[in-house]
Amino acid sequence: MTGIEQIGPRLRVARQERGLTLDELATRAGMSASTLSRLEAGKRQASLELLLPLTRQLGIRIDDLVPDESPDPRVRRPSVTRHGHIVAPLTRESSPVQTYKVTFPPMDAAPTPRVHDGFEWFYVLSGRVRLILGEQELELGAGEAAEFDTRVPHSISAVGPRPAELISIFNAAGERMHTRVAAD
Repeated sequence: MTGIEQIGPRLRVARQERGLTLDELATRAGMSASTLSRLEAGKRQASLELLLPLTRQLGIRIDDLVPDESPDPRVRRPSVTRHGHIVAPLTRESSPVQTYKVTFPPMDAAPTPRVHDGFEWFYVLSGRVRLILGEQELELGAGEAAEFDTRVPHSISAVGPRPAELISIFNAAGERMHTRVAAD
């Protein structure tokens, strides 16, 4: 259904949400109930002359009756390399939750734990990951996940001979990743 074809059904929904009958809205807007019925059914061409009094009575804008075109859903943000990690954004910058595919190079020693506000969730796609979380040291493999408060000192690194790939999700506060070094 094109945007124009959606005007009638959206008009009907707005009327019904306000508990108005066809007769009540038509009378208030100064038109016949049959005109309104045909407009809602898409059997009558929508015009400003008809829509303006209807939208005034419904307390909506004409823009509310015409849907926005669907934006391109593809995420086209470039991958970046940060501290040896390849970080591929999987969500738009404006998304309330940020999701990344992160590739960690193998390391012999864990990086210094960091803290920041927020929460982090990750899922291991391949390889093995070392998670230092407070006093704990955990090793996670493909198919395992972790969720934690990022105010707890933490570090994530790949262990073994291969890189590790994971999907990492941050809430809005957690997205400001690793902003300060944990106190000793």
